[in-house]
Formats: sequence, C-alpha cells, structure tokens
Amino acid sequence: MSERWIADRMHLIDASGIRKVFDLAASMKDPINLSIGQPHFDTPTPIKEALFSAVLTGKNAYSQTQGIAPLLQKLQAQVDTEFQHSDRKVFVTSGTSGGLMLALLALVNPGDEVITFDPYFVMYKHLTTVAGGKIVPISTYPDFRLDVSKVRAAITPRTKVILCNSPCNPTGYVASESELRALAELAAEHDIALISDEIYRAFCYDGPFVSPATFNPQTIVIDGFSKSHSMTGWRLGWMHGPEKIMQQMIKLQQFSFVCAPHPVQWAGLSALDVDISLSVADYHRKRDYLIGELSPLYEIAPAGGAFYLFLKAPYGTGTEFVTEAIRHDLLMIPGNVFSSQDTHFRISYATDDRTLERGADVLKQLAKRV
Repeated sequence: MSERWIADRMHLIDASGIRKVFDLAASMKDPINLSIGQPHFDTPTPIKEALFSAVLTGKNAYSQTQGIAPLLQKLQAQVDTEFQHSDRKVFVTSGTSGGLMLALLALVNPGDEVITFDPYFVMYKHLTTVAGGKIVPISTYPDFRLDVSKVRAAITPRTKVILCNSPCNPTGYVASESELRALAELAAEHDIALISDEIYRAFCYDGPFVSPATFNPQTIVIDGFSKSHSMTGWRLGWMHGPEKIMQQMIKLQQFSFVCAPHPVQWAGLSALDVDISLSVADYHRKRDYLIGELSPLYEIAPAGGAFYLFLKAPYGTGTEFVTEAIRHDLLMIPGNVFSSQDTHFRISYATDDRTLERGADVLKQLAKRV
C-alpha cells in the first residue's frame, strides 16, 4: 500500500481519545470506569421485545429512507405538539452521529466556518473537517455559559452553521432560556443555520428542557434514543427542521446510510411509550452525590444535565491528572479530547453506585495528594 492512497482529510482527524480509554479499560482487571458516555442501565424490556418481534415477523429488509411510517407519524405528532411550526418535518437517521454527518455534509461547503462552543463533543470538529469546513470554537470557560456576544464577534462572511449542544457533553451544562433565545435570534438575524444537538434533552435536573427551535423555526434539531433509552448500539436517531433542508439530508442518506436499521425502528416506536423517569431520577441522584463528595476539593461549574461533570484538575494539566488517576485504576477522559485547553477532565456518572463511590474516594485522595 502506498501512503499516497490516503486522502489528505484523514491526516486532519485524530484517533478518538475516548476510544483509547475504552481499549485501556478492556485490558484492566477491575478498573473504576468513569469514562464511558453511555447509560449503565440495560435497554428496557419492552423495547427489546419489540425488536425481537420485528425480526421474527420479517421486518428485516430496507425501510423507506426517511423511516417507517408509524414511527414517523408518532415523532411528527410529538414535534408538532411541542413546536407548532408549519414547516417542521421529521425523518429517521442512523443514530444522532449519522444525523450530524448528514446535516454538515448538506450545509457546509469547503472553507465554510462552523461556530461551536468549547468544550465540545469530539465529533463536531472531525465531521466538520470531513465536510471541508473549519471549526470556530467559542470558549465557555470557566463556567461554560453561552456568551452570545462572543458568537456575534466571531461571525464572518464564511460562517455557515452554529452548532449548539444543551445539555452538553462533556460539561453537563444546560443553557438558560435567555442564552438559547439570544443564540436563536442571532442565527436568524444573520441567516446562519443553527443546529441543536438535543440527544441529552431527557436529562435535565434543575429545570425544564428548552430548545432554541422554540425561538427560531429554522433551527435544525438532532435527537435520538441512544442516551434516553440505553440504545447506544442500536443506532437510531431522528432529525427535524425545515422541510426543504430535511429533503436534502434524506437524499444524502439514500446514498450513504440508506436507512436506519429497519427492525430497530420498530423498537424505537415502542420506546416512545416507555417511561424513563426513574432512570433520569437515578442520574439526578448520582449527580448530587458526586457534587456533594467532590465540591470541597474540586472546582465544579454548573452541571444541570446529561450525566457528566467536567472538573478542573487540582494540579498539573488535565492529561497529567488523568494519567495519575489511571495509576490508581481510575479511568476518566482528559479535557483536551473535547477542547483546545488541557485544564479539565470529564467523568461520567452513568455507572453503578459502587463504582461511583470507589471513583469518588480515589478523586478525593488524588486531590489531597494522599
């Protein structure tokens, strides 16, 4: 194989630091794993039964590219009730990551700029690169709030997309209604596409979820079942937004993912009727436990949602601190995986109580340099 076979874009994409930690966890005997960004509870039984039934009754061929009619109808009714926009259409994607890729490929020309907030979910930078665009990060340190004046100052003639994620991975920050309203109105004022990644919307602990689509009907929303229903491996998401834009993404899906996994779509239809409130309450409790244990020793910014805390390393860089934690069998993600800074680290509290307690003990010992 010749090195010249490899496309230039691949040299702009690093291997995921998160995946490296996953691989490390697989090689350790009894790690304290606070790195994994997925629910620790199993997929609810009614959803698994719906999948089995779909497979057994022959729903194994391709579906329509945009998704099966019953799921589309139920999602569309849900979206219409919430937003009441006359031009907001739904289609089903192969995971939220698939939806994000479709959105960026459909919107971003080579050289276009995509504004997002630093720290950001790792895929934002790399999928923008694949689309030929350039990420323009807006720092949210130290409290992770959205300063819309910084966004306004960053807008150039090449700005094509603003990408927002609330509740946020990796920080757990939930943007306020006023922040999201200002962001939505700014995007509308400058005719910039606003993408709202709402995969963690079910996990809001200190107040109701707010979508920027409430204030800007042109907002493109990405959502899915992975986090709320513990279906990360099932690859089922959905998007909604202006019909003309959705049609372009459906066209692209036809020639890429083809469709979301057909039997999984029937499971998703069942998932819409599953009560997840107990799981949400459990993560709320775990969030409160960790903050109570760690706040005397760590700088903790507001983290009202998702299932992450993004903590400032008490000494050294984020990478150095995570390296020290690994020596104590504690796995976390260094902040530079998500950010231009290397000052913080991410922990996930999507785990059982014993692991959480062990992790809190190690973190307290490390902060005291015991």
